[in-house]
Amino acid sequence: MISDITIGQYYKGDSFVHKMDPRIKILITVLFLVMIFMCKNFLSLLLTGVIVAVSILASRVPFRMFLKSLKPIIPIVLFTAVINIFYIGGGKELLSLGFITVTSKGIFTAVFMAVRIVLLIMSSSILTYTTVPTMLTDAIEKLLSPLKIFHIQVHTLAMMMTLALRFIPTLIEEIERIMNAQKARGADFENGSLTERAKALVPVLIPLFVSAFRRAYELAFAMNCRCYTGGEGRTRMKQMKLKASDFIAFAVFIAGFIGVIMINKIFGVVI
Repeated sequence: MISDITIGQYYKGDSFVHKMDPRIKILITVLFLVMIFMCKNFLSLLLTGVIVAVSILASRVPFRMFLKSLKPIIPIVLFTAVINIFYIGGGKELLSLGFITVTSKGIFTAVFMAVRIVLLIMSSSILTYTTVPTMLTDAIEKLLSPLKIFHIQVHTLAMMMTLALRFIPTLIEEIERIMNAQKARGADFENGSLTERAKALVPVLIPLFVSAFRRAYELAFAMNCRCYTGGEGRTRMKQMKLKASDFIAFAVFIAGFIGVIMINKIFGVVI
């Protein structure tokens, strides 16, 4: 399960989405997350699903990568679905067992919320799969540059966010390596009560924290050796430039955004 977590990984490619300006990709991702929560019926949710499917095809990232990113959230999706099925009332009653009542509206809401969570994860994955971490840092810094008037160190903030995202795959590999080493020494992480399994994780967490602090120290030392002083006065080898294709992609997305609003107004709220 741990090896299935793909957050922060970059998939090398030469697709249209890979070539897009990272600032536009971040803006589209943020607006898309807003658009998902704006969906009030299955037609608007279907439109957002079509947009995600087209984006995945345009990125040329293997679909198995997206399926792999969904595996860790399956328990969350199932838990959310069960809660909605048993606690959402209204609609036609389908099943009644004592205090448990299943209604058509409960099932409808459970499916709607599950699809919404899946679309959230897949749309966010497109950004990280198609954007190099360094370019992501530069894009975040550019987008947050207006905050400089409030004397906020935008470059430091962007660097912290990107480093955290970048080291997620590294820490996942470290957890897997430590767990395999502990299993070779006889540790059991799968059997026993919840308390026993929690205690079994202590020999994993302590070496993980030690390794994480060691990596942080080595990274800080390497940055000092390279005379890193922050973003003030720094230049970049690759300058970001908006192209006509970026504006076209953004305009197409805005059209889809407006389409969701129109569908909600025409068909109303059905959840």
